[in-house]
Amino acid sequence: MTQLSHIVAEVSPLQVTGPAAVPVTAVCLDSRTVVPGALFLALRGTQSDGHAFIDAAIAKGAVAVLCETLPENLNPGVTYLVVADAAAAAGPAAAVFYNHPSRHMQVTGVTGTNGKTTTATLLYRLFTSLGHRCGLISTVSNFIGDAEEAATHTTPDAASLQNLLSRMQAAGCTHVFMEVSSHAVHQKRIGGIQFAGGIFTNITHDHLDYHQTFDEYIRVKKSFFDGLPATAFALTNIDDKRGGVMLQNTPAQVATYSLRSPATFKGRVLENNLTGLVLDINGLEVHCRLVGIFNAYNLLAVYGTALLLEQDKTEVLAALSNLLGAPGRFETFMSPADKILGIVDYAHTPDALINVVATINQLRKEGQQLITVVGCGGDRDKAKRPIMAQVACEHSNRAILTADNPRSEQPEDILNDMEAGLSLAQRRKSLRITDRREAIKTAVALAQPNDIILIAGKGHEAYQEIAGKRYDFDDRKVLAGFFEEMNR
Repeated sequence: MTQLSHIVAEVSPLQVTGPAAVPVTAVCLDSRTVVPGALFLALRGTQSDGHAFIDAAIAKGAVAVLCETLPENLNPGVTYLVVADAAAAAGPAAAVFYNHPSRHMQVTGVTGTNGKTTTATLLYRLFTSLGHRCGLISTVSNFIGDAEEAATHTTPDAASLQNLLSRMQAAGCTHVFMEVSSHAVHQKRIGGIQFAGGIFTNITHDHLDYHQTFDEYIRVKKSFFDGLPATAFALTNIDDKRGGVMLQNTPAQVATYSLRSPATFKGRVLENNLTGLVLDINGLEVHCRLVGIFNAYNLLAVYGTALLLEQDKTEVLAALSNLLGAPGRFETFMSPADKILGIVDYAHTPDALINVVATINQLRKEGQQLITVVGCGGDRDKAKRPIMAQVACEHSNRAILTADNPRSEQPEDILNDMEAGLSLAQRRKSLRITDRREAIKTAVALAQPNDIILIAGKGHEAYQEIAGKRYDFDDRKVLAGFFEEMNR
């Protein structure tokens, strides 16, 4: 519980109607979760406007409302805080209520198109292995110390995020590693968080259904670094051509990592095979269990972050050698009898898919065939659909186009968009199987001993979303089940 006056002092509203000396018991964005004594944050969202639910929040016991426009009929028992931008004020207001939890921990944000989940997860595991109690906020799941919680968004809403950070602080966490999505930055969900550092992995065309243009997508990513404090660090992948752009206006301490250019943390790949990587990092050799050049970049980011957070270099290198990747990120399975290698990966952008298939093609032996199963999500960026199909066909011996999460779209329409990008030769290498389970089953049936099957797009997800409903579906379990059937 806190006094509303403390929140008023933090958000500096344009107008306060009603008393500020009011105790607040909760901060809520959803009127359905309001409890007596709550402050209701009336935000204008992409799907609905919180102003339409002010009366409902008051009926459930809200004693204060933060809004951009005063309702026509004011409730005399409620205090109204009028602000210019409710989304921008929501995070700071929630941070005050929860006593600024980020100020009592070292919070590091990871942003970029690809590699966010793996980098954040590796950091969580690394620092945990070094003896720290840590929090993780990721697409896959959230962790408070050793306790796992389901994740509903890559980055939660402002009030939920501050609540989660508060619980991490209460559990004794000293370090928190979190994915920072472009949606979260644009919607100002990370407001009120004091970051100890920010990491940029890379940027490629994605989420243009939301941001409309690539330039706007870049601008939003960059604004995260623009907002870091001078006490923080900003670590960027300087090999990405926008890596330097991210740091142009940041007040934070600048650091870089690279496999190709001079950098603060310079890496060199000594060995790369399907059992792992051997890296030289700033002249020191380390054996890692992760595979591929894209993971070499992730490991460099993790190493650099650990040193920027003042960890011992020798201990960090020793811990890196034992780390495993995030669930559904180049996760491997082997059929017992025929030794068919199955790889499940979250790659759902053209660049991520290219990275995965390029890694496999670099490492597969002569005679090993690559069969790629891939789809594209519904209600998302349509421009990448033909490109995803092209990548799969161009870099695989066989490609099977199938459903991903169709959401409200017809799967056949999505597959039509994918096939539109294929040449006649590429069409001859591809199959179109709408049912994802049947697509995976067909890939297993087509594979010969020692071949490789890549199932791309869903990774860790344990569901398939069709026509607005979620059905149980996990690529990893489905693939493992078909491999088990082969062994009977």
